[in-house]
Amino acid sequence: MKQFLNIILLVLVAFSHACTPCPESVRPATMPLAMYPDYRDVTIPCNIAPLNFLLRTEGVDALCVRVRGEEDSLCFRVRGHKAVFPLKDWKSLLEVEKGHTLQVCVQARVEGEWREYPPFMWQVVADSLDAYVSYRLIEPGYEVWNALQIRERCVENFNERILADNARTGRGCMNCHVHGWGSGELSMFHLRGKGGGTIVNRDGRLRKLNLKNSRVKDGVVYGDFHPGGRYVVFSSNVIIPMFHAQGSQRLEVYDTVSDLVMADLDANRFIHSPLVADSAVFETFPTFSADGRWVYFCSAPRVALPDSIHHLRYSLCRIAFDAGRGDWGDHVDTLWNARLHRGSVCHPKASPDGRYLLYTVADNSTFPIWHRETELQLMDLLTGRIDTLAVVNSDRSDTYHSWSSGSRWFAFASKRGDGQYGRVYFAYLDAQGTPHKPFVLPQEDPEVDDLTLKSYNIPDLSRTPVPFDVDVIERIYREEKAEEFE
Repeated sequence: MKQFLNIILLVLVAFSHACTPCPESVRPATMPLAMYPDYRDVTIPCNIAPLNFLLRTEGVDALCVRVRGEEDSLCFRVRGHKAVFPLKDWKSLLEVEKGHTLQVCVQARVEGEWREYPPFMWQVVADSLDAYVSYRLIEPGYEVWNALQIRERCVENFNERILADNARTGRGCMNCHVHGWGSGELSMFHLRGKGGGTIVNRDGRLRKLNLKNSRVKDGVVYGDFHPGGRYVVFSSNVIIPMFHAQGSQRLEVYDTVSDLVMADLDANRFIHSPLVADSAVFETFPTFSADGRWVYFCSAPRVALPDSIHHLRYSLCRIAFDAGRGDWGDHVDTLWNARLHRGSVCHPKASPDGRYLLYTVADNSTFPIWHRETELQLMDLLTGRIDTLAVVNSDRSDTYHSWSSGSRWFAFASKRGDGQYGRVYFAYLDAQGTPHKPFVLPQEDPEVDDLTLKSYNIPDLSRTPVPFDVDVIERIYREEKAEEFE
């Protein structure tokens, strides 16, 4: 009998911890839920960190949050205006509720009176998100790059680490950290300036490469790995910033030189083709298809710059590549014609399953973060159908996207919050190709986005962490000589 009572007592203690009683005397709220981040009615992966949030309503000094699923529930009450979920309880709830819909009810004490807001939903899907995302933290200014870092965050919790810090590498620019097909064992980024080079992480081995020679005089910028890891396709650009005379637009960035080149990492040589290095055409933003047989890229006829910047529009093209022979194809196909669509495309990214191509569209030019109208579009490579992703896009810049390994999720940078600072968002694409409302990267303290005066730039997803950190990068920068390419 005593043992039975002890069991009952343990159950009651566990229940009281999991579901703190919420107030009984509650009135319906007359004002909408002023919630940040806007996590209302979103689809989330089963492995995401807690969706902590805060209320922006004046006078809130306590919250009660109830999350109810089909198999489990979670309830807690806190002082203040921030809802911070216990990580262990959150993980247990999502594991049990895979494939189910959670109902979320928020009650707030406002000026001594408890108010209840209309409930909203979280759809938990079994398709997990790649566990790591890297990004560059940078001032959202014009040419400010003297204080920036590349960081890696685990999306399953709130662990974050610094991969590179330009305060420790001569204050030069660092850019374009990308993974090869979602693998932490295959990645690269550029360290600019004296002592710099392209840092390539291949199977855990780090190399510093000087990707510049007499034919590639301006070095390389945007790049992507072939699925086999041996080849990297790059653009070689001369990039010019320009202030606008129009008050509605602050800055334009354009290329005066822009060609494509293939780097063979085994032979330390470049592979050229006149079809993608035409002086009368700008070619940029190359990326491989999932099977490695094609290089997608953006192409625009050369115009007089900066005078004709509004007439600079890029089409989406592709050219074959034979990895066995190390050769470019003999013709270029146009998949999205800028003239017909009356827009300009950039940053194509192929889904790992080979089905889709995700890219960015603006009115003109090629640097989307300074174009408010920039939006994401999705091309079905099987049918040619284009989805304008109305549920994903906002009235601010949405760009710099990357796919999760399962092809069901993608990350992107958006300025939808205030138009100034870019933040990392995730969007779900279900098995039928239907996109879902995106949500912002969760933070342990939901006020962090308000207090972080830097943009999260070029988010890139990976299944595993990279095998280096800020100390390793500083040593390579200071001690190793960059390898030359032919």
